[in-house]
Amino acid sequence: MRDYLLTLCVTAAVTYLLTGPVRKFAIATGAMPEIRARDVHREPTPRLGGIAMFFGLCAGLLVADHLQNLNSVFEQSNEPRALLSGAALIWLIGVLDDKFELDALIKLGAQMISAGVMVAQGLTILWLPIPGVGTVALTQWQGTLLTVALVVITINAVNFVDGLDGLAAGMVCIATGAFFLYAYRLWYGYTIEAAAPATLFAAILMGMCLGFLPHNMHPARIFMGDSGSMLIGLILAASAISITGQVDPDTLKIFEGSTREATHAALPVFIPLILPLTILAIPMTDLVLAIVRRTWKGQSPFAADRGHLHHRLLEIGHSHSRAVLIMYFWSALIAFGALAYSVHSTSMWIVLVITVLSAIGLVLLLLPRFSPRAPRWAEAVVPPRYRRREPLPEPEPEHAAAEEEEERVPVPAGLHGSTAIGHRSRFSDRRKAGTRG
Repeated sequence: MRDYLLTLCVTAAVTYLLTGPVRKFAIATGAMPEIRARDVHREPTPRLGGIAMFFGLCAGLLVADHLQNLNSVFEQSNEPRALLSGAALIWLIGVLDDKFELDALIKLGAQMISAGVMVAQGLTILWLPIPGVGTVALTQWQGTLLTVALVVITINAVNFVDGLDGLAAGMVCIATGAFFLYAYRLWYGYTIEAAAPATLFAAILMGMCLGFLPHNMHPARIFMGDSGSMLIGLILAASAISITGQVDPDTLKIFEGSTREATHAALPVFIPLILPLTILAIPMTDLVLAIVRRTWKGQSPFAADRGHLHHRLLEIGHSHSRAVLIMYFWSALIAFGALAYSVHSTSMWIVLVITVLSAIGLVLLLLPRFSPRAPRWAEAVVPPRYRRREPLPEPEPEHAAAEEEEERVPVPAGLHGSTAIGHRSRFSDRRKAGTRG
């Protein structure tokens, strides 16, 4: 655990320290696109934050390679090199997109090629664990297609949720924290060496997000852009592929006894095996709803709009910060709820706590619909927004105010409508200003 924490801290420190210079570089190169109709920020903000995150990834892998307890991951597995190769390719495409706005089909093709690069180097799904059946081996083509599909879906899910300051980095960090605990439990508790790469990937991904968040919280000084969102989406997908398709469930000794008993015993174990997908339930729901919404309107599924979940929270009445915190809350509830259920599946307290927290989350979602007001005697100790507002006086009509003003102006005797009233200093002011009389 100490080596993993050291790797996490180094990754976070490198990402944090490089984000400032990267911001200056983005401003100097003009990577500050104009505000679009779907954007919620009001001032042009530089992108290219993914550059700092990618170098944080490189620093984390370099440090882990020189640590005694983590060096075996690089010696016994080719997955770290496969991850770095795919990450470098998708990061390069993201940098070009942040600068030149590439076509959506080009980015989709780059995502598939990046996944293919990882598959070619061994980071692929070899089998699928099915409760009650056991381990089902996949053919090479089946494993390749499933791996590419998982990578593309995860990348786009993270990219879709990157719409508010600090939202994507925070949600991925929360999700990865729960996934890291489960992967470490498999590696250390069950002594499954095949879970070590996924544990390392999760620790590095947490460091990347934690190092970038201080610069990206509202109001954001820099955006991660597609170079960052596609990068962290690919790493999250690689972690899921490593622990789901490479760890043999038979080593957990859960397929013993009758089929019914094996299915019951395997259920809480298989939930965290696909934890990167369950913790992305909110972004993936947003992705599916966006595709259905745009297709229903006759638009392209890749067309941008303001119908995402975070946009809906702002329309309801939530502030920018509150909308982000609500999304954090639901991500943590899904991720750590699945993790807790996998550890104590027979405890009803877990289900009860998750139910209560879900009810609290629903209340938070509907909070702007209510306008609570404190009683008169408590107004002195509550924030101003909970005090009763006094009705404002109705403004007088403009023509009535103008008539009263005219009545107040005294008219000297002997003057009529064709006579100029008052001194003629305004003409001298014009001449001083350089105008011709």
